[in-house]
Amino acid sequence: MDDRTVRAALERHWKASDASDFKAEHDIYRDDAVLEYPQSGERIRGRHNIQESRTVQPNKKRFTVRRIIGSGDLWVTEFVLSYDGVPSYTVSIMEFRDGLVANETQYFADRFEPAPSRAHLVELVDATTSS
Repeated sequence: MDDRTVRAALERHWKASDASDFKAEHDIYRDDAVLEYPQSGERIRGRHNIQESRTVQPNKKRFTVRRIIGSGDLWVTEFVLSYDGVPSYTVSIMEFRDGLVANETQYFADRFEPAPSRAHLVELVDATTSS
């Protein structure tokens, strides 16, 4: 797969994720894909189990992609994942094999208040938009 094809597949994946289209969202994964959430210590094996874990998740989810970068078999997506309107700043690292995702790791970070000590140095931005 060339980079344009992978990028298009990723764009379809994140669009389907935002629409809660669980079938289309998981077309990007190999049957034996592995998904890891290091912060919770979870590993989910297999496309079916990955899909089911997302289907049973009860919160209303929205995805706002900030950027997609990568080439070849390694791609990174930075996005804001909102659960019931509460944003979590997320990075997804996907490793492709034979045109499909073989491994994905997702990292999550919560929003925090700006530090007063650097207030004179910063520009406040809407974190849900790209820079």
